[in-house]
Amino acid sequence: MLGPIFSRELVTVPRRSGHYAQRVALIGLLGILGITTWQATIGFARDATLGEAANVGLLLFQIVAFVQLLLTLFFATLSAASAVSQEKDRRTFVLLLLTDMRDYEIVLGKLIGALLPILILLFVSAPVLSMLLLLGGISPEQVLQAVLVLFSSAIAAGSLGGLIALWREKTYQALALSVLFLVLYVCVTQGVTSVGPLVSSGVDWSSAQAWLDPFIAMQSVLEPPTDGWQGIAPAYGFLVVMFVLCAAMNGVGIWKLRKWNPSGEPIMQREGAAEVEDLESDVAIAAEKRAKAHAAPGEVRQVWPNPILWRETRTLAYGRRPLLVKFAFGIVLALILYFAVSELNRPGGRPSFAAAYGLVPVAVLSLLLVAAQAVTSITSERDGGALDVLLVTDVSPKEFVFGKLLGVLYNTKEYIIPPLLLAAFYAIRGALTRTPPGTPTAEALATNLGPLVAVCGALIVLFGFAVTLGLHVSLRIVQSRLAIAHTLGTVFFLSVGTLISIYLIVINGGSFGNQWFSFISFLILGIGGLLYVLSADRPATALTIASVVCPLAMFYCVVNVLIGGKPGTDESGDPLIPFLMLGAAFGFAIFSMLFPLVTDFDVSLGRTAQPNES
Repeated sequence: MLGPIFSRELVTVPRRSGHYAQRVALIGLLGILGITTWQATIGFARDATLGEAANVGLLLFQIVAFVQLLLTLFFATLSAASAVSQEKDRRTFVLLLLTDMRDYEIVLGKLIGALLPILILLFVSAPVLSMLLLLGGISPEQVLQAVLVLFSSAIAAGSLGGLIALWREKTYQALALSVLFLVLYVCVTQGVTSVGPLVSSGVDWSSAQAWLDPFIAMQSVLEPPTDGWQGIAPAYGFLVVMFVLCAAMNGVGIWKLRKWNPSGEPIMQREGAAEVEDLESDVAIAAEKRAKAHAAPGEVRQVWPNPILWRETRTLAYGRRPLLVKFAFGIVLALILYFAVSELNRPGGRPSFAAAYGLVPVAVLSLLLVAAQAVTSITSERDGGALDVLLVTDVSPKEFVFGKLLGVLYNTKEYIIPPLLLAAFYAIRGALTRTPPGTPTAEALATNLGPLVAVCGALIVLFGFAVTLGLHVSLRIVQSRLAIAHTLGTVFFLSVGTLISIYLIVINGGSFGNQWFSFISFLILGIGGLLYVLSADRPATALTIASVVCPLAMFYCVVNVLIGGKPGTDESGDPLIPFLMLGAAFGFAIFSMLFPLVTDFDVSLGRTAQPNES
């Protein structure tokens, strides 16, 4: 029914080398989450009562459900978007349009084919969620509703990514707009209960929000009313709404498939009768004009000494409408800042760690956009066949590497500056440290100056790491989708893993003694994953050291800031020393990735073997 594209994915996905490794990694991650939750609540020193076991089952079900939902939304969106964008970069999407496949076979085949590995992982995790019934605290219907929310969220997020990739012609625009529109949708649905009553007071807007927002829908599954739902449960309503949205988005994609694609190519109109009569004279005039013209029409532009940097900053290297991505980021940023400032000015006092409400989501989103720009700056060149041509020119490795790095930083300055300005705003408001409300601005800024320097310095180093990581991975991995997945997955898992660690420390009151085994397991997974991404194909001593020290530095930073302060209060530890450690570790990782690219460029790309290699 879905055509040969889906049939091919259905046959080839189980044959891929990472298929079983992904399933084992997912089960291992869920197992570590279970051990961590048990240690954080009960520990292994005594036996748990039935009530305690039920509480652990409910808490673990909540953690696993929300972690899976977050991972599913992120990777489903990017997987569907990159599946279509990669075809466009390789100029093979046009070949699909020339076949006798129907439009729905192309659109739905690419969508379900890209989501098939993710849907398989959700099928694998369903029995694990069912095993939590043995602990108590949850019902079989809750497990069913959670699985339905996960599956419907995956298909809806994939439909969004696929639709945007069909619309946009560049991989970076497709990836960035997919993430931004996903975040924008969540932000808009979060404001339904605030704006809805102003439109109509006779509507139950809380139920409408649960039908629209995946996180609210999952929350309704985890915390059902004691007397049961009166009418349709929000999870089933969410399933219906997502089905309608998927049908609408895929319907638009099928309808606009051949209007949007191929994009950027001129349409030649047939000449009229009058024009045919003057064709011979027009040919002579056109030949004279071509003799005076140069290769690119328009005014001749002077190329800089570094042509790579000139192309990255002075041409439309990333699409004809790059401002569209920045405009979407501005809207998302405004919504996040509105929520963050409202939390800072809450009448009952600002919440614990108030700066994290705005700084964390903005920083994570900016890091993902910067990493996406960096990795696609190479993958788009390779898929278009321009990278090999570029590497045989007289451009030196330093010009190529630093031209790409500086070009990416220049094009993403609109994503790098807002987190730094937001940190300065929190410092002025006295939110980076425990400053009493009403403190004069000058005094609050003086008190928060040290933490401000530490936070801004750490952000700058992390942005540099994201850019260098994207360049490093995309040059070493030939498969574009794999390079994009490794880069964005590394940034995402560093962020999500840190947030999970923070959550586990906070819910346990800052106690670390009962969680050391679980956190060591998290560290081993982080070190192994980073080592695989940085130097799996061509190991290097410096990259191995960087893979070890970066997760350790991140963990050291989290533990010292939280446990050095008082979790659950407005007070945190001094961030200067932890962030210096983080800056040193990630700075070393940046140097470890850049040095071989500049000195042994061909060896880093795998085009030339080292002297001791066969």
